[in-house]
Amino acid sequence: HVQLVESGGGSALAGGSVRLSCAASEYTGSRPCMAWFRQAPGKEREWVAGIDTTGRTNYADAVKGRFTISRDNAKNVYLQMISLKPEDTAMYYCAARWGLYCRGTYSRQVEYNVWGQGTQVTVS
Repeated sequence: HVQLVESGGGSALAGGSVRLSCAASEYTGSRPCMAWFRQAPGKEREWVAGIDTTGRTNYADAVKGRFTISRDNAKNVYLQMISLKPEDTAMYYCAARWGLYCRGTYSRQVEYNVWGQGTQVTVS
């Protein structure tokens, strides 16, 4: 079955930038809805950004204007993060609605059926 692998996490200073990548192990021939979530220690996992099959993007208010989700094909999705803040520190997860209808914004974890293992971003 398809797997998602995140990369690009690490440490950054406040005000700095980090670019995360998410690579799918398979090619569907279409562009599934994909998203980034994050989970900080002691907090619930939260939706950060999503992109649908048409390329339309949506963002959580906390990251709007600072984060950009993009894709270069049906397999790879990215999250460019700038103007980082300490509160952006979290484990970041890539998620996909693989083989599922994809139009609009999906911000709930249950709406995604494939998840990556996560990549840590620490901002100090």
